[in-house]
Amino acid sequence: MDFKLDTKSPVPLHAQIEKYLRELVSKEEYNKGKQFLPKETALAKKLGVSRNTIRQAINKLVLEGIVERKKGVGSKVVNQKISTRLDNWISFTKEMRNQGIEVVNYLVKISQIEADKEVYNALGAPNTKKIWCLEKIRGSKEAKFLYSVSYFHPRVGLNGKEDFTRPLYELLENEHDVVVSVSKEKLRAIRPDKKISEMLELSPDTPILRRERLVCDMGERPVEYNIVYYHTDYFSYDIDIRREI
Repeated sequence: MDFKLDTKSPVPLHAQIEKYLRELVSKEEYNKGKQFLPKETALAKKLGVSRNTIRQAINKLVLEGIVERKKGVGSKVVNQKISTRLDNWISFTKEMRNQGIEVVNYLVKISQIEADKEVYNALGAPNTKKIWCLEKIRGSKEAKFLYSVSYFHPRVGLNGKEDFTRPLYELLENEHDVVVSVSKEKLRAIRPDKKISEMLELSPDTPILRRERLVCDMGERPVEYNIVYYHTDYFSYDIDIRREI
């Protein structure tokens, strides 16, 4: 993208450079953080200004959360994260729709398996029975956001022929008369193993968020044991905590 400073303009040089950078970050090769912006020293040399002038322009974008600096590496566009709330239980599809994001199902797989002992223990189910396991990889057209694995108690009565692209708890209620009411959750940051790295197409060094939850019905009986792995470049969790007085 050709750009020249107008030294006769009343607009300050740093403001002209800032405008140029805003146009630059809107381009596809930059706007998903795939490529670093031109280095400050290279821009300063090309435009015939001091490095401080370049830095002043970039600082404005950094303060607005558009660009992030990586020490010793350079500056690049920040991936805009999807913010979801821990204290608001709605389906992933509805939550994304509320944020104007079209959900893409990269994987929806249902199978009967012999699960690990921890799964049977969590569900309180006999480990002599195979249980239904639902795997999903979901995201937008641009990226994969999460990999989810759900295990269901045999009493739910799944047959494997259900349409699991539908909101899950709506499906359980309408087709199996199972109404969920409680979700007991744990969150922690982990380093992904090879399988998760491949599933979400990320580097093994990228930290991810692991969300473990036990979903129960109105009688506090376990229905689903669910583990979700979130790509933290795209996802964050918010919660409000009020201090008791």
